[in-house]
Amino acid sequence: MALTEKQKRFLRQQAHHRKVIVIIGQHGITDNVISEIDIALQHHELVKVRVNTSDRDIRHGLIEQIAQRTRSDVIQKIGHLGVFYRPAKKPKITLPDI
Repeated sequence: MALTEKQKRFLRQQAHHRKVIVIIGQHGITDNVISEIDIALQHHELVKVRVNTSDRDIRHGLIEQIAQRTRSDVIQKIGHLGVFYRPAKKPKITLPDI
């Protein structure tokens, strides 16, 4: 199910006060990093990830790669942060109706 703009806006509001869960550093995206993000998505559904690279194109590519490998939706890309959402089997976040 694709998220509507209303749902994405709601999720951006929810993510605003959350802390960064995972930081992607000099080693880039490794299997261990993907595993940590996957575990965080299982527990929190909505996570912030910091990608520490100065090149914007590389940063956006890494964010898209994370979303693809974790089967999550990119809710927001701002600066060095990416916000990802994947509903849990027992959802904790109730999305607004379409």
